[in-house]
Amino acid sequence: MSSSLAESVDQLDDWYLDRFDVDAYLARIRHPRVGPGVEALHSLHRAHVLAIPFENVDVVLGAHRGLAPETITDKLLLRHRGGYCYEHALLFAAAAERLGFRVRRIISRVQPHRSGPRTHMALLLGIDGEETRYLADVGFGAGMIAPMRLRDGDIVDQAGWPHRLTVRDGIWTLAKHTEDGWEPQHAFDESPARPVDYEVAHHYVSTHPASPFTGRLVVMRLSDGLSRRLIDDTLTVEHADGRIERTPVPLERLDATLRDLDVVLNASELAELRVHLGGQPELWSR
Repeated sequence: MSSSLAESVDQLDDWYLDRFDVDAYLARIRHPRVGPGVEALHSLHRAHVLAIPFENVDVVLGAHRGLAPETITDKLLLRHRGGYCYEHALLFAAAAERLGFRVRRIISRVQPHRSGPRTHMALLLGIDGEETRYLADVGFGAGMIAPMRLRDGDIVDQAGWPHRLTVRDGIWTLAKHTEDGWEPQHAFDESPARPVDYEVAHHYVSTHPASPFTGRLVVMRLSDGLSRRLIDDTLTVEHADGRIERTPVPLERLDATLRDLDVVLNASELAELRVHLGGQPELWSR
């Protein structure tokens, strides 16, 4: 797709920016208002990842209310909840655009070296007057804490785990360095996605039995040198130096563990989630 055509497609879609409260967003991530710049982009990206958890509670409970701007704002900004990639990326994109960054919303193929689907939402950001663009990926679980220059071979330490961007035949691949070498995370081209693309992908990810998010609880947090993952009833804490700790989470510790991960559920949500994880309804419905 030519650059001019791509830009015109970007401008066709209504991302509801006039209904976005950037001040409420900045308050949620505890960040001052800034203008567009490289330092500001890094600071905003980091603040978002540290403040808002990755979690799929609503998907597990079959209660996800969709991707409408008001729904995402209510959930992530007002109710101290997190979300998964679409919610994170749509929120960050709106904030970045309102603060003066150029934003392109894209859709990426997860685990491209296997049979992964094209369902992940990420962002390409630019700054007026600069040619360099950046991959912003605030919603890929416990993945990136900083944006990455869209430059072949660029390697960035992401909270202790090196990540690399490479390009071949117009397809960019984000890879993470593991003990087995560079493991692809997702791959994308630079074509702009549209709201309907995310609605379709969200429907699959939130309802299809083959989706990794419909059958199990997933909560992820990333901070410097530390990755925490709650998968159903097991909390895994991974350190950048290679140490891994796994702790069972009994149902009576579920609320406290979720709160430690900055996920705050109301009594009804918590009771339903406990039932999903194997509890008896009569024990948790009071």
